[in-house]
Amino acid sequence: MLLNRLADSVTRTIEDGIERVGESLFDPVVRLGVTGLSRAGKTVFITSLVANLLERGRMPQLKAAAEGRIVSAYLQPQPDHTVPRFPYEDHIAALTGPEPYWPEGTRTISTLRLSLRVTPTGFFTGLTGPRTVHLDIVDYPGEWLLDLPLMSQGFEEWSDAAIALARGPARAPQSEAWLARLADTDAAATLEEPVARALAADFTGYLRASREAGLSSVAPGRFLMPGDLEGSPALTFSPLEKPARTPGDSLWRAFEKRYDAYRRVVVEPFFRNHFSKLDRQVVLIDALGAIHDGPRAVEDLREAMAEILTCFRPGQNSWLAPILGRRIDRILFAATKADHLHHGQHGKLAAITEALVADARSRAQFRGADTRAMSIASLRATVEQTVTRDGREIDVVRGRRMDTGAEAALFPGNLPEDPSVLLSPARQGAGDWTDAAYHVTRFAPPRLGDTRGEGLPHIRLDRAAEFLIGDRLR
Repeated sequence: MLLNRLADSVTRTIEDGIERVGESLFDPVVRLGVTGLSRAGKTVFITSLVANLLERGRMPQLKAAAEGRIVSAYLQPQPDHTVPRFPYEDHIAALTGPEPYWPEGTRTISTLRLSLRVTPTGFFTGLTGPRTVHLDIVDYPGEWLLDLPLMSQGFEEWSDAAIALARGPARAPQSEAWLARLADTDAAATLEEPVARALAADFTGYLRASREAGLSSVAPGRFLMPGDLEGSPALTFSPLEKPARTPGDSLWRAFEKRYDAYRRVVVEPFFRNHFSKLDRQVVLIDALGAIHDGPRAVEDLREAMAEILTCFRPGQNSWLAPILGRRIDRILFAATKADHLHHGQHGKLAAITEALVADARSRAQFRGADTRAMSIASLRATVEQTVTRDGREIDVVRGRRMDTGAEAALFPGNLPEDPSVLLSPARQGAGDWTDAAYHVTRFAPPRLGDTRGEGLPHIRLDRAAEFLIGDRLR
């Protein structure tokens, strides 16, 4: 195993060097990873980013666009023929049709290449013509990154941690059926496939119920997104309590082997073949959804983000370090759905996001990555209003409700100036917010009409693009 990883490291270094030489001689490529946990809005982010780079009328904070240096932008065939193409055309049609709807979320990895013809700045402006910069966008589920800790944990260690988490107060309602079956299972008994399938099914059900309850830590990630591995032994296992005896034909030994296969066949290839090639990364965070779901959801999100962000700062002894041939040098933490709040609260949302990822962010900066947190809306679904109630003015947002389709003006609650007002009770295990209530209503996409020449309405997507790729368009 170690020799294989050393060989992979050498191969990756050589391939990375060849790629960089090629990029210096020909057209440069920026590989942008887009991830986030379920409900964070990855699909809409990518669709709106591409639409607004193709039609740059709403991108004043992207300097290359504001200065008129982007001569043209166009989609290209993707260079990797083994990865599905991000279906941009389908998604933009869903968002801009006469009856717009939110497109289906990310289920697997996909890529898209957008090429930008850019006039360079500085000394070379008058000496050379426009050059082409390729933006390769890689879309992948954030749940896949939650599998990272599995690579440094054996089956016994992982089982103990997973069972302890399931027995905690935040997971009790969701884990009851699986824990009951686990208590009735003899892990030392001879493997029987019906028993194995039942345990795996209940464990998967527990993970799915946890996600639906607004919780974020739902590893192993592929259990909820199995793809072509559905029903395979690599996805037919669950944590077990280790028995005193573990015969070679026991359920424990079988699950231990399947767990190792999952790490070897599912987890490690993703990091080697895709993650290791990224230059820039945006991590989308549904902080408002977690706040709506309560303190336990906020703490679960904080812990999940800490796990995810270990991918961006592996230590020298990490299994991941040898296969990361290139370093991600810019990371954006973006709290989505800023359009659900009046702009007066956007700074508070960004501060809460900063606090949620503070520890991991500081370590990423220590390793040389430039990081930033901001609040955004990839597609603005609301407009702002000020209404008078009981003699006082209240700032609200108005949009079409998803459940009824009717226009509604809503006030979701006031976020605190100090993020610790939320994070402290969350860390202490509070069951609910004591001083305030926060509500998030799902809005339908706006009816946009003709957007040619303008792109899609958004909040700070141009600032996000400037941070992520602006320096590569000079």
